[in-house]
Amino acid sequence: MKKLLLSAAVALLAAAAAPTAHAQGIRFGVKAGANLSNLAGDLVNQDQYKNRWGFQGGVMVNFGLGDIVSIQPEVLYSQKGFKYADQQFTLLGSTYRNTGNVRYDYLDVPVLVRVRAAGIFFELGPQYSYLMNVSANRTQTINGTVVSSASSSTSNLDNVRRNELGYVGGLGYEASNGVMLGVRYSGAFTDFAKDGYSNNDFRNARNSTFQAYVGVLLGGK
Repeated sequence: MKKLLLSAAVALLAAAAAPTAHAQGIRFGVKAGANLSNLAGDLVNQDQYKNRWGFQGGVMVNFGLGDIVSIQPEVLYSQKGFKYADQQFTLLGSTYRNTGNVRYDYLDVPVLVRVRAAGIFFELGPQYSYLMNVSANRTQTINGTVVSSASSSTSNLDNVRRNELGYVGGLGYEASNGVMLGVRYSGAFTDFAKDGYSNNDFRNARNSTFQAYVGVLLGGK
């Protein structure tokens, strides 16, 4: 994961430092913040999935197209997933209870159209995401008896789609020195589980994430 982030950061830095006649409109930046994520879609017993907090952060390059509009690609490490609700549910005559949480480690690459006026900006665009790892910490009981309790981290993800296409939209404020605050929503077009995945609870599940961040863009407007 660190090698992927480092390679992406070097690539963005190289683009920002390219000695071209048009480089005056290019600014490099960094950002970090928090995710509030869950699963959305046609889920069985959806109440058992609750929002989970995670970290997100990375680098960005802003290509100015004028005084108002710019294009901003980013490379971000992003923790998504969900938390199991501490509650019981009944399925096929048995009473189930799950506790714990599941974390999905993604490499997100949004490419945003950004409109900024008087410090306020709006941003919208597509996002490609690559699932690097899943970490799970879950205890499951059936009719009051513990049937599984485990913590695991795996990169063997044959039953899920590691490549995801989605979208991002948000707004924020950027000061004259490049410091910014922003909020976003990130959704997915791609189903998380592959067809035929044995866990029917995840049927048509998609990642859904609210984000808040701080960052800074270096260089003149």
